[in-house]
Amino acid sequence: MSELLDLVGIFVFALSGALMGVRKRLDVVGMGVLAEMTALGGGVVRDLILNVRPTAFISLGYVLVPVAATVIVFFWHPHVARVMPAILVLDAAGLGLFCAVGTEKALEYGLNPLHAALLGVVTAVGGGMLRDVLAGEIPTLLYDRQLYALPALLGSGVMAALTVYGLHGWPATLAAALLAFGFRLAAMRRNWRAPLARGISE
Repeated sequence: MSELLDLVGIFVFALSGALMGVRKRLDVVGMGVLAEMTALGGGVVRDLILNVRPTAFISLGYVLVPVAATVIVFFWHPHVARVMPAILVLDAAGLGLFCAVGTEKALEYGLNPLHAALLGVVTAVGGGMLRDVLAGEIPTLLYDRQLYALPALLGSGVMAALTVYGLHGWPATLAAALLAFGFRLAAMRRNWRAPLARGISE
């Protein structure tokens, strides 16, 4: 079940990467690279930091799902763009899932709660950061006006805190993921923004 949820999150992130490729007028190879980096980058960085073989290089599905997303966007990108509101909801769900699962895995490998929470954020937003860099954009992480990294930080922090207090397994993961998902969804619907430095106008 956990692998299936992972693959759903990977698929949604890959769609956003491939769509970025369309907006940048990249060819199908460029679209595929952005899809793979967006979907798998955060998890690969996490696993390399933990000094374990990245999951993406163990399961074939982790590589093939972004390929499928690229094919869908390549042929039907106008239709995919039209359903972006639904994709953004799924993206928020993927964000919540990845930050919680990333934190949990970091804790299992012996990281302290603070470092585990930070690595959970990397798992959730690292792929998007790599996508932006490859596409020549300022990474969203550096101007989080739409509150993307903050929900991931909240979910990761809650996951770490629950573990410290002895709560493990899927109930803790689900609670942390839902909290991050709900925060991200509320930020999108209510147009919440992180503040700029004092004296800087919009």
